[in-house]
Amino acid sequence: MKFEKSLIEMAKTGQLDRRSFMRRAIALGLTASSASLLLSQSALASPKKGGRFRIGLSGGGTTDSLDPATTESQMTILMNFTYGNNLTEVNNDGTLISELAETFDSVDGKTWTFKLRPGVQFHNGKSLTADDVIASFNHHRGEASKSAAKALLTAVKEIRKQGTQTVIFELDAANADFPYIVSDYHLIVLPAAADGKIDPFSGISTGPYVLQEFNAGSRATFKRNPDYWKSGRAHFDEVEVLVIADTTARQNAIINGEVDAIDRVDPKTAHLLERVPSVKTIEVTGTLHYTFPMRVNAPPFDNDDLRMALKLAVDREQMVKKILLGHGALGNDHPISTANRFHASNLPQRSYDPDKAKHHLKKSGLEGAKIQLSASDAAFPGAVDAALLYKDSAAKAGIDIEVVREPSDGYWSNVWNKKPWSACYWGGR
Repeated sequence: MKFEKSLIEMAKTGQLDRRSFMRRAIALGLTASSASLLLSQSALASPKKGGRFRIGLSGGGTTDSLDPATTESQMTILMNFTYGNNLTEVNNDGTLISELAETFDSVDGKTWTFKLRPGVQFHNGKSLTADDVIASFNHHRGEASKSAAKALLTAVKEIRKQGTQTVIFELDAANADFPYIVSDYHLIVLPAAADGKIDPFSGISTGPYVLQEFNAGSRATFKRNPDYWKSGRAHFDEVEVLVIADTTARQNAIINGEVDAIDRVDPKTAHLLERVPSVKTIEVTGTLHYTFPMRVNAPPFDNDDLRMALKLAVDREQMVKKILLGHGALGNDHPISTANRFHASNLPQRSYDPDKAKHHLKKSGLEGAKIQLSASDAAFPGAVDAALLYKDSAAKAGIDIEVVREPSDGYWSNVWNKKPWSACYWGGR
């Protein structure tokens, strides 16, 4: 039954056409008639093609760039997946599947071989080769690189090609998760120039849509790639991405028909959207999690006792109740939620304990210190309220938190990348 549900979901999302669905169902032991019945019961229908899809996003700023190395906002992440492809892809059920790499394997976990999918072309007509992959990855490597993905590739000692369609990565140690790493949204493949480098600002890749216009912090437009190599994908003729940072403005936009979809509905007003006949709200369990990350190489967060005091000083149950209004679950100081197959269900839940927090604060030697927490609703709906709630709960442990309200525009580049403690979100794709 698990595999049948997975097949149905893949067909509904356009990852399998009817023929592929039938072939896999029969391979699982179903008869042709049973497979046909399963297909019809899933209410699968061919998606309507054409039209213009408009989406209003919460994240984006004037500092956004086409350079994949600097990708950080909701807008640029979505853009990368709209016009680009990776070597591998994490499927909607959390499994890893091939993308530009038709196959990938390793005998020892240190040497990984990726055989490229034949016949793939960039938007400029250039055929995909191993040189493009090498140039794209080298853009994130080296001493001069300031790429956000640089740390992901520190284990890569060498990248070389074998012919024109095979790329070999040599790691300094075995890593069974390396094929997952290359699915990171920074690591889309761009075409290499004659000098062996990519133009990171070209906006040219192999993805389902061709970039037409990009205005940082405002909008981006795309047209469907007529030569896209994935079947059952890219159903719209055009896509328009609009940055609408303000939560109320974003929700008004979908109510008024100015956009077709939005992200990050405010939990406080979700029930109001559900009353609008033209709007459908969708709530799913995913890997997105809201955090208050501390930069452990910057004072005072390089002090382990202070970090522990802050972990014990947040009332998580009140966060879920008052900020998420029940649209979420408790976190436990790690990113692996119950939606992930690697969730450690036997790990004790860390709870609010002002007395223990006071103990660690005293050990830290930072009693009486004022600690700044940067927050903006650009991080997630209710982030400022969450920071203020954190301040109140921490006060009972003798911790003085100063909430710094930051502007939404440029939050990710100007705040999250520079301030030692700030509201943030992780995960989700």
